[in-house]
Amino acid sequence: MSLTIPSPASGTAPSADPAAPPRTYQVRTFGCQMNVHDSERMAGMLEDAGYVPAAGDHADVVVFNTCAVRENADNKLYGNLGMLAPVKAANPGMQIAVGGCLAQKDRETILKKAPWVDAVFGTHNVGALPALLDRARHNNEAQLEILESLDVFPSTLPTKRDSVYSGWVSISVGCNNTCTFCIVPALRGKEKDRRPGDILAEIQALVDDGAIEVTLLGQNVNSYGVEFGDRQAFSKLLRACGEIEGLERVRFTSPHPAAFTDDVIEAMAETPNVMPQLHMPLQSGSDKVLRDMKRSYRSTKFLGILDKVRDRIPHAAISTDIIVGFPGETEEDFQATLDVVEKSRFATAFTFQYSKRPGTPAADLPDQLPKAVVQERFERLTALQDRIAAEENAKQLGRRVEVMVTAQSGRKAGETHRLSGRTQDQRLVHFSVPAGAPAPRPGDLVTVTITEAAAFHLVADPTAEDYSLRRSRAGDAWDRSQADSCGAPAPSAAKNAAGRSGVSLGMPSLPVRSA
Repeated sequence: MSLTIPSPASGTAPSADPAAPPRTYQVRTFGCQMNVHDSERMAGMLEDAGYVPAAGDHADVVVFNTCAVRENADNKLYGNLGMLAPVKAANPGMQIAVGGCLAQKDRETILKKAPWVDAVFGTHNVGALPALLDRARHNNEAQLEILESLDVFPSTLPTKRDSVYSGWVSISVGCNNTCTFCIVPALRGKEKDRRPGDILAEIQALVDDGAIEVTLLGQNVNSYGVEFGDRQAFSKLLRACGEIEGLERVRFTSPHPAAFTDDVIEAMAETPNVMPQLHMPLQSGSDKVLRDMKRSYRSTKFLGILDKVRDRIPHAAISTDIIVGFPGETEEDFQATLDVVEKSRFATAFTFQYSKRPGTPAADLPDQLPKAVVQERFERLTALQDRIAAEENAKQLGRRVEVMVTAQSGRKAGETHRLSGRTQDQRLVHFSVPAGAPAPRPGDLVTVTITEAAAFHLVADPTAEDYSLRRSRAGDAWDRSQADSCGAPAPSAAKNAAGRSGVSLGMPSLPVRSA
């Protein structure tokens, strides 16, 4: 589907003067990891077309990559578009584009509600973005292009990675399940699988560029292979990742409990670089609600999977998704969810209050619950999970862990002067660097002992004797990326013992600590 709709607010096309500075862009992302990875592709295509990242808040092109799954997704989009309307009016030539799941769903509605938008594109034609922007400028008309199926597999498009030390790799797009609450199949289409060789080639390219961690992405990763008839394709893919030299950490998200098989558990346990971490969406602990959701497993099967995983991978950290207040959920049903959560001992849980999604079967079910009831149950669930998470994190006290340092630090980093990173099981650790010890770069690995625990993070304040730093190829890649962006030579270390620094790494300064 491709339409051209007049847009009186499009502004005049910018000068084609080759001496003019390149146009700047900004991509704003809402939603899941799949959207984050799609945004990397949007950025890659724009840079391939000659755009450059905006240095500040103002950009010549602002792209919204939208989500239609999360609550109030449409309000968030239209609120942001409304705030940009006067900005665009004051800056002729500025362009706004909307892509992603909400664009696939709302289509013409976006241009009716926000006629100052220049381009709308869907989940199946991410690659059309630069051409749509060019056409909108040339014609001085908004461009709407929505396809009903993929025109090209997204992973073949140019990609601007958010991180040099870690990367997303799509193994499939779309979903063949029919969960009554979910609009993803309608927006992303039926499952399309990439060939294993293409996936492994992309991973190898990431590793060659310095990455030491990859996360395999799919709406349902453990059904990977259905398109080419290999039911064990996903476990084989995990094992093949174990053969890639220099790849230290492999993760994946998200599997579906109904299709999760023992060969995947065995591959996880026997492949050293597959991390002891699993995201396993529960959605509800009530078998009745699971039936109403068309989730083709029951609570006993779900708990059995967790038992098998923990039997083979004793230190595995397991996370989940849970929906509270699905239509028809009784107090007894909700109590069943609390019971399963108590038994499951999740390291973390992403909890959601059910909200109607137009176009999904659940939106038309009877017995939609009052907001007050849903809110009260939600608060009980989060209180339970917060307690469990704190108890599980407390078990980490005194444990020596390897942490991969990230570029992002905690919100209190300015006060605590701690850096941040992730353990092998994906727990968040805020750690300090002892006085006189070498500082890590993002992508480097430190080994420390956990000294404090909270529900959502761990803390390590090591002595000099307890602190160990392993510089990595990923840290080297970080140095190169900073040198490229700053036009300065790559430093040999983030900061030396005397406190003098080379290129800024965008991290908090380190305190002088006594041993």
